[in-house]
Amino acid sequence: MMNLNGKVAVITGASSGIGAGIAQAFAQQHMNVVLGGRNEQRLKEVASSIQEETQVQVSTFVVDVTKNEEVNHLVEFAQKQFGKIDVLVNSAGQMLSSAVTDGDVEAWDTMLDVNVKGMLYGINAVLPKFLEQSSGHIINIASISGFEVTKQSTLYSMTKTAVHTLTQGLEKELAKTGVRATSISPGMVETSMTESTDWGGRKKLEPKDIAEAAIYALQQPAHVNVNEVTVRPV
Repeated sequence: MMNLNGKVAVITGASSGIGAGIAQAFAQQHMNVVLGGRNEQRLKEVASSIQEETQVQVSTFVVDVTKNEEVNHLVEFAQKQFGKIDVLVNSAGQMLSSAVTDGDVEAWDTMLDVNVKGMLYGINAVLPKFLEQSSGHIINIASISGFEVTKQSTLYSMTKTAVHTLTQGLEKELAKTGVRATSISPGMVETSMTESTDWGGRKKLEPKDIAEAAIYALQQPAHVNVNEVTVRPV
């Protein structure tokens, strides 16, 4: 198993939900973390919680992942703070009105910008450094909605299918470079986005469950790339 002690991770969508859960779990593995998100107050709260429980270094950076320049600044900030970046977690996401028949074009634009373009911006920002150092790990948070479409999830599912395709293609593009790419597809997770959603009586997953999948992928030997992980509630 690869030792994660001292590794540096940049995490988008880290102010709540899965992103915050991943940040906290990484810190418990003695990884230093840079928390990116739009809500400065919540970022500070997550950072404070991590610092109360661990001795790792935590930095926060307010970023809108739909703005390429801001994502570049996030990565530059992390590089300047820690001198390196080992992991990027693209966790920022939006789940809005998704039925085509709803005609909610504004919601579609938001989901495409955050769930797809925001992810691409993050990858584009770290990739030159990862390739230069012949190491690095990109973790993209997808969803089982990328595999299973309902009549209410069409546009959201489309964006998450794009995440699967992106990660699978990236793994092939990065073969033999030392850089790894992983897509994690959670089932229903207990977050602010899903608090009003029923899951058929089953207990929803917790953010820490998704974090464990991310840690599993990171801890594999350097020659092993866990390209796809699906996590479902029992």
